Amino acid sequence: MPYRPKELKEQYLYPAIRTYYDEPLVLDHGMGTRVWDIGGRDYLDFFGGILTVSVGHSNPRVVGRMGEQLKKIIHTSTCYLNEPMLEVAEKLAKITPGRLQKSFFLNSGTEAIETAIVSAKAHTGRHEIISLRHSYHGRSAVATTLTGHAPWKTVASTTPGIVHAHNGYCYRCPFKQTYPGCDLACARDLEELIKTTTSGAVAALIAEPIQGVGGFITPPPEFFQIAVEIARKYGGVFICDEVQTGFGRTGGKLFGIEHWGVEPEIMVFAKGLANGAAIGCTIALPEIADNLKGSTISTFGGNPLSMAAASATIDVILDEEIPQHVEQVGGLLMAGLRELHAEHKFIGDVRGKGLMIGVELVGENKTPAPQVAVQFMECARELGMLIGRGGLYGNVLRLTPPMTVKDTEVAEALDKLGKVCDQLNQA
Repeated sequence: MPYRPKELKEQYLYPAIRTYYDEPLVLDHGMGTRVWDIGGRDYLDFFGGILTVSVGHSNPRVVGRMGEQLKKIIHTSTCYLNEPMLEVAEKLAKITPGRLQKSFFLNSGTEAIETAIVSAKAHTGRHEIISLRHSYHGRSAVATTLTGHAPWKTVASTTPGIVHAHNGYCYRCPFKQTYPGCDLACARDLEELIKTTTSGAVAALIAEPIQGVGGFITPPPEFFQIAVEIARKYGGVFICDEVQTGFGRTGGKLFGIEHWGVEPEIMVFAKGLANGAAIGCTIALPEIADNLKGSTISTFGGNPLSMAAASATIDVILDEEIPQHVEQVGGLLMAGLRELHAEHKFIGDVRGKGLMIGVELVGENKTPAPQVAVQFMECARELGMLIGRGGLYGNVLRLTPPMTVKDTEVAEALDKLGKVCDQLNQA
């Protein structure tokens, strides 16, 4: 019987589960920067499972460590400790910025966000949270309310006490100004937001260093120093969501926020921490972690298999100097994309850091062009390349290959992207 992915999806999966492409792609296996579908066709993977395959599909060191753990024990719950969990906790305390020290391991980024919010409220004794417009923080009721992105919300999934500040979206500046003459109006507006939409005493500011689902919006250099200072002035702590930016993805640094010179009180991880194994982590200053009273557990948090994957992934990132490699190959990719930007009018903006690059597609007068983005992805698939899509209007291409991508693979990707641009110009 022929395989029928579209028919089976429509019959047996929630329709709200969004997949790419008119005909859903069923992946079978992967190696390095390439994946194969069930028909045996290979693709150059420049999305990495939403920035999750950090050190390559089937990385031998990660797979080897997971295989060793698989033979020992694969589940304990947080009622017990396991050696890989303690390994990862110690490693994170050593490599994260500032005094971040105590970790809580969970199943996903969403759970880690929830834990961060509860920790901030417990520590400050306050309940109001500031998030940013265009942000994305997960799929629970609290996380979707934090998300400043209407397509990912529903009326049924909102909670009170959360307000949304402007972010540093220079390409579509809400103040109609141009950096640096703007004097960072977007960041400074945070103070009026607190004074007019909250009680004036907040628990936290939560933000992604580079907004992921929002379309890789990359704020100016001074943005976080100004915004975080204002949040702290009114009693809040800074929760840094590094789910997509962490572990070298932005190039040159281990964590995205380090590019902005700010040390968070709480940091959140998931995705690339374990190279594809299910994981979430909240790490906090000791005094904040210690303020979360009462008992709590996570049945699958700290899972030995995921922890083994995370420990090996961190080792690969450090041993192979992945942040430095990402800075180098990311520079090649950014340069090539900027050349395409200069050649094609439908490319409005190219932005990002390292191997986290967004390409915003537009029509006349910067009008968002989501349909062009859909066509672009379909054409890229036909040429054997997978990329992501995001942005409030669905018009931003997201390029995020595994961080072990080679120079030759970047060149191959740019060649394919150039061919797609030519096809769209001829359409």
